[in-house]
Amino acid sequence: MAENNSSPPVKRRRSVLLEGVPTTENERSVSFDAPMFVIIMILLVFGLIMMFSAGYAWAIDEGVEGNYYIKKQLIMGGAGVVGMIAISFIDYHWYMRRLFVDALYIMALGLMICCFVPGIMSPHNDSRRWIKLAGIEFQPSEVGKFAIIIILAYWISVHYKQMGDFLTGIAVPGLLLGVYAAVLMKQPHFSATFIMIAIAATLMFIGGTKFIHIGITALTGVLGVAAFMLYKVQSGQLSYIMKRVNSFLYPFNEEYAADTWQTRNSLIAIGSGGFVGMGLGNSRQKFLYLPESKNDFVFAIVCEELGFIGALFVVVLFVFFIIRGFTIAVRATDKAGMLVACGITMHIGIQALLNIAVVSNAIPNTGVSLPFFSYGGTALIMQLCEMGVLLNISRHVVQIRPNRRRHENMQNAQDTVSEP
Repeated sequence: MAENNSSPPVKRRRSVLLEGVPTTENERSVSFDAPMFVIIMILLVFGLIMMFSAGYAWAIDEGVEGNYYIKKQLIMGGAGVVGMIAISFIDYHWYMRRLFVDALYIMALGLMICCFVPGIMSPHNDSRRWIKLAGIEFQPSEVGKFAIIIILAYWISVHYKQMGDFLTGIAVPGLLLGVYAAVLMKQPHFSATFIMIAIAATLMFIGGTKFIHIGITALTGVLGVAAFMLYKVQSGQLSYIMKRVNSFLYPFNEEYAADTWQTRNSLIAIGSGGFVGMGLGNSRQKFLYLPESKNDFVFAIVCEELGFIGALFVVVLFVFFIIRGFTIAVRATDKAGMLVACGITMHIGIQALLNIAVVSNAIPNTGVSLPFFSYGGTALIMQLCEMGVLLNISRHVVQIRPNRRRHENMQNAQDTVSEP
């Protein structure tokens, strides 16, 4: 622009540019994203209702009141909502400090290692995914999922100019992720491992890692898993995995009845629901036929009681959540906010997809819970705290208005921009 232009210089905030448009204070949201908050609360309330319906028969069979599980889940859900709202007021940039990132990584790793410590570990069946502290049992992998989001968001936002290099874009993030994955595979917890890998791959791709580097790493990983599986087969240590595979391939084969009971009754529940379902509370499979009906297989009870319509409603809710989450991400004012929002959205979306796929026998049973629906107080609190972080990011989003003339004026004004 010409030097004799009499227009005063336009001040711009240091770190915020979106498609060339400087963001000023009146372009920022002062409250969190209302549509996202509504979606979260609908998921939570609907999840509590279905968890109660799916779990009261098992509670009575265990010698406690029928409302035992829902009372505990309500307490945890209430605490989670309070935490979510409180965290939504904490500037997410606070999590991007090096000291916090390092401490979070070490803490999550230490908790996952505690799954092997006698006196703290709380094994179930053939897996050691839980620990018990002060009478409270929880899965450290839930902390690990959030940790990997924050760690990679920090790394990418700091080194985004070098993310095209193999060392910065793949080697270091892969090493950080690989340590977590090694511990999880030992538990074993394949679903959590897959979710973390999917989140990491998405964030690295968005952050600028070259696709060829991701492809080479993925191929190497597949070959490594194949070699590991071959070793397990030859050493006769593959019984755990084969149980999962058999329940997937032969759900109604009597030869594998002991291993396919859960999958079989899940499919019976889904088929019994039909189009409109048997009615809320009228499931038959939850009466001790379908194991873990209040946990990993609560979606099967949704299908049985509310039918195709109810199942579709749940799927649509998660789709709306994903759309709104990515909307918040693309409107974030910096790379860190965008990456954290993408990571949290991917976490919930991938976990919901895996759970529904397992319940419908589209993939082998991996023991993954349905966010906001499955019983588990600490997991619910962790998910709601992540929602608080997401809502805080939405407080800082740029409000995009489709005004071409205004956009052109702002573009022209950049020639006279002066830094504060």
